[in-house]
Amino acid sequence: MSEYVPAAFAAQVVDFPAEGYVDGDTWIAGLPRLLRDLLAEWDLTVTGTARWGYTALVLPVSWPHGGGVLKVSFPSTESDTEHLALRLWDGRGAVRLLRADPHRQALLLEPLSGPDLGGVEIDEACAVVGDLFRLLAVRATPQFHRLSDRCAVLAEDLDAGRETVPRRFVEQARGLLRDLSQAPELDDLVIHTDLHYANVLAGTRLPWLAIDPKPLAGEQAYEIAPLLWNRPAELGTGTSVRGLLRRRLDIVCDRAGVDEQRARAWTIVRSVSYA
Repeated sequence: MSEYVPAAFAAQVVDFPAEGYVDGDTWIAGLPRLLRDLLAEWDLTVTGTARWGYTALVLPVSWPHGGGVLKVSFPSTESDTEHLALRLWDGRGAVRLLRADPHRQALLLEPLSGPDLGGVEIDEACAVVGDLFRLLAVRATPQFHRLSDRCAVLAEDLDAGRETVPRRFVEQARGLLRDLSQAPELDDLVIHTDLHYANVLAGTRLPWLAIDPKPLAGEQAYEIAPLLWNRPAELGTGTSVRGLLRRRLDIVCDRAGVDEQRARAWTIVRSVSYA
């Protein structure tokens, strides 16, 4: 494997099924050449060690206009419009896109070396994300996958969960999904969908910037759930969990201007679907 592709990342991705493109084995086999080609074509020099998430590899680089980060993602419908969202946001609340090759799902991004929100007190962290939701609230263009279409996938998940999830939860989620999907403005905004604490990094242009969107044309109430799922140890146990979840919901919805009841309903739907 290439010096730029850590063995741990390769082992993580190699068994991924194809998601409308190639499977993980095929993609990993071609990744060293892809990186070499991008480095040469974009006149990039690697300046540090690779980092990676679940589906993407990032390399710190320099180029004729300064520093940057080269990000290459496993091809999927989740990430195939990331470049479009970053272009629309244009650095307003999100990492700035410097160059993109959508066909190869490769992005050159501004460098962000600061910490994420994981170490920030939870109330303040929720407030930061709520403020980012306001900044990222832009009208969607026709190229984005739509939340209204995602609703059909969620319904299938709920049907499949009847054998493993208590029936009352499934029926509650089905009823909520049916009502939520009737909203006339369901597909109006570009939404990040995965804006949790690790996907917000300290910046220099702005104190905090969102990274790694999985964009949809949707409504912001849909994307509150990751703030409730993450940092679970801080929710405590027993009776404290409900109150602390509600506090997170209150803070982010108030700062973002999001309808709290719709955010709560979407969180239930997404949680049961995930289960």
